[in-house]
Amino acid sequence: MIANNDQTKQLPNEIKSTFKELKVLKHLRKAGITKSFGFTCAYLFQLIFCLIFENRNWFRTLESKKSTDIPAKDAVYRFLNRSTYSWRRFLLLLSTHSIEKVSKLTNHERIKVLIVDDSSYDKNRSKSVELLARCFDHASQKMRFYKGFRMLTLGWSDGTTFMPVDFSLLSSKNSVINGISDKIDKRSSGYKRRVEALQSAPEQIPSMVQRAMNSGIEASYVLMDTWFTHQPLIKEIKDQGLDVIGMVKNLKQRYLIQEKKFGLKELYHLATPIQGKKGILRSIHTTQANGVPVKIVFVRNRNKKSEWLAILSTDCCLSEQEIIRIYGIRWDIEVFFKTTKSLLKLQKEFQGRSYDSLICHTTIVFTRYIVLSWQNRCSTDQRTLGGLFYELCDEISDLDWAVALGQLIELLQDVLKESNKKIQKLIQCQLQHWIAGLPNYIKVYLPISVCES
Repeated sequence: MIANNDQTKQLPNEIKSTFKELKVLKHLRKAGITKSFGFTCAYLFQLIFCLIFENRNWFRTLESKKSTDIPAKDAVYRFLNRSTYSWRRFLLLLSTHSIEKVSKLTNHERIKVLIVDDSSYDKNRSKSVELLARCFDHASQKMRFYKGFRMLTLGWSDGTTFMPVDFSLLSSKNSVINGISDKIDKRSSGYKRRVEALQSAPEQIPSMVQRAMNSGIEASYVLMDTWFTHQPLIKEIKDQGLDVIGMVKNLKQRYLIQEKKFGLKELYHLATPIQGKKGILRSIHTTQANGVPVKIVFVRNRNKKSEWLAILSTDCCLSEQEIIRIYGIRWDIEVFFKTTKSLLKLQKEFQGRSYDSLICHTTIVFTRYIVLSWQNRCSTDQRTLGGLFYELCDEISDLDWAVALGQLIELLQDVLKESNKKIQKLIQCQLQHWIAGLPNYIKVYLPISVCES
């Protein structure tokens, strides 16, 4: 048999339809990720994208029988190491388009948020990776140092579906092991991302949020953890027109009440106790030292009930329960980090040394998550059926409950006829107890024969 090497048939049928629906390859061309000769970027992108679904990494794929039908090793690595490709623009275009499709399935009154967080990007077995640094993992229980990067990520969520929007692999100015390569063109987007890698996270977050807002992504709040809720950053985001909800630590930050400065512990004693709301201890309205009015809610620490946690909101009109509920959406990004590392092979699929290959592969992994997230939304949300969904809703609403109850009784009677005598007596006995406990206004609608039985 002659092998079919058609480049347009690289995707499984289940994913091919989603690629067309989300216009993945169109966004790839729009971001300028193209080649003038050789294997197309679309073909190489799909080839790398599908590795996870074949349960192989690139090394095992080259050793398999399929190696004669795919490009050589150098073609793929040239694609990964290209510094002129704007992967950030591609991810922003794809996520914006996907979020627009998700928003059509979401109530306009439902709160949509942007979530900021970072996670470790381990490269402990590497020595020559560009911009490799010695980082500290504050999220781990071991509180360990590791070689690699901090993956600062911005995501969007409506409480049900999470979409990654932007990211940056952060190195370190003080603890960097390898510097920037001298061969990189300083006019390329790859060089600009290398310069950003040496910046701190608070310096990059405002620009990441601004790019997301400029692309048309709708959100009302920015959610963040204690590592980012510093007053200068909160003020910058507030100036962009978004409110911030985040957990705060008892640091040197001061809050103003009647022109007097107080720490977080002092605010706890000044706050008004709340009775009758489980887990919510106190709340208080105050002002940051830079003039931003905030509302702080103190809740009980589930891990250590003798301690409390503080959640800050720049939207002072929200109730305590609503602030806690919205902040709970932040967990979506933790699920995203776990999924990309454990299931989508974020850190283990390729062993590239250049910074561009890390950016390229991370973007492809994020694309996998977007595709799977959209497929999951389509399979669980019945509104994706379109007009058929509303017609079914009309049929259900027109079905009278008394008719439905009668149909249920008739169904039980049919089951009784096909059962043996022992099961018939058991079902009849249970049915009599159930009918006897019903209110009289419901018994009126039941057939007399059933009530007598």
